[in-house]
Amino acid sequence: MADMRIQIVIGGVPAPDDAVLMEVGQTPPAQGYVVSFSAAKPGHIAGCTCCAPRGPVAAALTAMFRARVTGAAPFFQRVVLLASKAGEAAVQETLATDTLCGARYRLG
Repeated sequence: MADMRIQIVIGGVPAPDDAVLMEVGQTPPAQGYVVSFSAAKPGHIAGCTCCAPRGPVAAALTAMFRARVTGAAPFFQRVVLLASKAGEAAVQETLATDTLCGARYRLG
């Protein structure tokens, strides 16, 4: 059975029909639909109810998926991740621990 989740590739040059998940502080690409995230958690106390369930990467991926579904963004089948090692780790952790993100996206 084919894996129908949206592929996330780490690094590279986005194609015109790719979406881009970019960590704050990275250089934005010349093309593609871009959503930014911060690898750092918000400055609230550890485990507070507003931050513990979902982090900034999950929020960015959810916004990206919502924009794709509603037509606010071009229909993309691949996401290019532009991030530091910490940002890459945050995305990997989110895909492993966030049920919704893991159901919609996969590392390619």
